[in-house]
Parts: sequence; C-alpha cells; structure tokens
Amino acid sequence: MGFAEIAERFKSYAPHVDAALLEKAYQFSEKAHTNQNRASGEHYFVHCEAVANTLVEFKLDLPTIAAGLLHDVLEDTPIKAEALEQEFGKEITQLVQGVTKIDALQFSSQDQAQAENWRKMLLATAQDIRVILIKLADRLHNMKTLNFLDRNHQVRIAQETVSLYAPLAHRLGMFELKSELEDLAFQYLNPEEYQELNRKIQVRQAGRETALESFKGALEEHLKSSGISYRLLSRTKSLYSIYEKMKRQDKPFEEIQDALGVRIIADTVANCYALLGIVHAAFKPVAGSFTDYISIPKMNLYQSLHTTVVAASGDITEVQIRTEEMHRTSEYGIAAHWKYKSGEKDKEKEDPHLEEKLNWLRQWIEWLQDLKSPREFLESLKTDLELNQVFVFTPQGDVKALPAGATPIDFAYAVHTDIGHTCVGAKVNNKMVKLDYVLKSGDVCEILTKKASTPKKDWLLVVKTARARSKIRHHLREKGLAA
Repeated sequence: MGFAEIAERFKSYAPHVDAALLEKAYQFSEKAHTNQNRASGEHYFVHCEAVANTLVEFKLDLPTIAAGLLHDVLEDTPIKAEALEQEFGKEITQLVQGVTKIDALQFSSQDQAQAENWRKMLLATAQDIRVILIKLADRLHNMKTLNFLDRNHQVRIAQETVSLYAPLAHRLGMFELKSELEDLAFQYLNPEEYQELNRKIQVRQAGRETALESFKGALEEHLKSSGISYRLLSRTKSLYSIYEKMKRQDKPFEEIQDALGVRIIADTVANCYALLGIVHAAFKPVAGSFTDYISIPKMNLYQSLHTTVVAASGDITEVQIRTEEMHRTSEYGIAAHWKYKSGEKDKEKEDPHLEEKLNWLRQWIEWLQDLKSPREFLESLKTDLELNQVFVFTPQGDVKALPAGATPIDFAYAVHTDIGHTCVGAKVNNKMVKLDYVLKSGDVCEILTKKASTPKKDWLLVVKTARARSKIRHHLREKGLAA
C-alpha cells in the first residue's frame, strides 16, 4: 500500500481538494521514521500509513489525514513542534500535539502518567474533536498488532482499550469501531473464553444462516409490495457483547437469546415509519420491544427504530430501521458529522448542530478538571463513559440519562446545580427514598429542596457522575471545607 491508494480513496469523497499537502506529509513522516521499526519488525511508517487509511475510511478532512500520517513524529523522532509548524502550519501541528503523549519520566506512577495523558488528550479534543478520531485510529492499529508485544503489555493495553477507548468510541456514536476494539481486547484479556465462544458462534451461525435467509426472503416480499425504496442488511453481534450478556444474565452461551438481526435502510424518515408498519403487519411483534430512537435520539447521536418480531420459523429477529444518513452516523458517529472544508462554498455543508452535539463533551471535560487525584480522575472517566445508562424522569416528564448506579443526588445535579446544592431528600415513584438509593430506568424522581441547605462532604462517597462530584467539591472548597 502506498500514497497513491490513500490519495485515490481521499479523492473519491473530496474531489476538489488539492492533495499535495497529503503527499508532503506522507514523505515527511516516512523520512522522519527512517531508521525505526515496530515490535513486529515492520518499518515504523507502516503504522502511520494504517492510521491514515482508517481516517480516510471515516471520510475525514485533509488536515486530519495529514496529522494521522505525522501523529508520532513529535513523540518518537527528534523533530520539534516549531519545525513541524513551519512545514505544515498551525492546524496540523496542533492536531499532532493533541495526540502526543507527555514524557513518562515526568510522572511518579503509571496511574499518574495515564491520568495526565488522558486529561491532556481530552482537553485537546474539547478544542478539536479530530484529536480523538486520530487517537482512536492509532489505537485500532496498535490493537491489531498487539500479538508482537509481551503478555504484560498486551494485558495493560487491552485493559485500557476496553475500559476507556471502546466506551469513548461508543459515546461518540462510533459503534463499528467500538465493537472492533472490544473484540480485539477480548482476545488478550480472556483468550480461552474468546476461542471457545468463537467456536460456538461459528457452529451456531451455520445453523442460523438458513433461518435468517428465509426471514429475509419473507420480509423482502412484504417490503417490495410497498413500492418504497430500501436496502436490507444483516447484522451480527460482536463476540464481546455476547460474552458481556452471558456474564450479566449469568447464563451459558446456549441459553443466550442472541436475536438474529436485520437492518432496513430507507430513504426518508417518513418511510422508516411506513416500513415499520409493514414489518409489524407481517410479523408478530414481541411485546415491549419497540423503541423509537428517531424521535428521541441517544446522547451519542444514534437514531434508529428498533423492534423485535417472531419469524415464521419461531426465531426471534431484531429489526432496525433507519435512513442512509442515520446508518452512516451509526457506523462512524461523530466522524460522520465532521465535514471537510475546502473553501467558503463548503461551509453550508457543515452540520449546523455539530457544536451542540459536542457540548456534552466540553461540559464533561470541565467537570473532570476538578479531580486532582489520578486514580479518581480515571475512575470518574470510566464511570461517565459507562455504556449502561439508566433513563430517569422528572415529575414534568423530562428524561435524564445517567450512568448505572446513579443516585438521586446525581439526578438533582443533572437537573440543575442549585437543585443539587439545596437537595434535602428525594421521592422516587412518589415514595420517599434515601439519597444513596440506586435509580432504575423508568423511575420518576422528585427532588426535595430547602433554600438554606448546602452539599455535604459525605455525598462524595455516593455520587457516580463527574458533574455531581465536581459541583460538590467546588462548593466545599469555596466554603473552606476542602474536599
């Protein structure tokens, strides 16, 4: 693979952008890494090329792909930021600096080094979301070549991938990438379970292929008669998500109802609902299985209609219905919303809601800034990236998404800082509960407040969210009750 292939793939979606700078970055990086090899024995530059290729797959802009080619130049070669800026300008240099680790010698522990590097990267990401996209592409290739490292490094890197990088990809709506990172980490963290599960799935897939094909055939007949244009895709669950489900439900693989899955891609939102009606008229829906993420999108931008139906064979089949744009967002998440800029005329193409979609990230980074201990920072980061969320309602019917394990205090701060500060009690579903009560999805939570009341230090022991912890600490510090 050489530059010609990267350039060709880039031109396929950005035909009017001059790729000369890309070629310059390619040659500059190749030369900078001349005498370096990776643990695999391959020339180091192969890694930079792989990262750039992933970024091209995400259809990102020219500065991001150039920064992907150059992402290790400051960290692993004698080249300084000033020289890089002279050659490639401020924008590309800032992206490279955003993904460059701080020298480990400055830290007293592995924990501290990890926490400070995450802090630095998240701050750079708040300024420019492209930093995290480069970092995720970098981590993906590192995971694919993890077999060349010793066992200790494999476990440490796989652990960080599954607890921080994969959840972050999920929060950014990048589901394909999240699943790939989890499955790669799973191989190293639980090699025996991985092999065993992989073998069982191959056997099951062979038997289920027929059932899926016959369901798709029957579905096609009904959909075609509607005259609506659509595409039909099959969906496979990742190994890691099946493994997590087995642990969660405490069941062996044989008892996991791993639903067969299909996706229907429609051309308009109205047609998504029309196709849903056809699916429900043709197959018996499973009670309580319908979720509408189109009218209420997930926090990470994901939109789709989900329903589960019973096929003629008796097999339970999950059906997801979405538009092409929703499908692209579900594959690439935030990356699908980053429109390359090649002059004024492309400004209109930018997603007007991108800023708003990134606000949660900026807010969240602000709260994390308040955590001084490296261990607490990492724990809080993992909690806030927690994939298992609960959806709790205010008495007015507004919904707040919180990490699993959240308490009424977390809920109070999610509603408003002042409500958090003056909270004295809570009612859940009209019953008084303690402030350390663990909220569940569907709960209606009412916070009782008293004007003169203030946050208590022991609240820090029960809250789960970085927002609540940050607000409580800030208040205690202001009152001289340092936390």
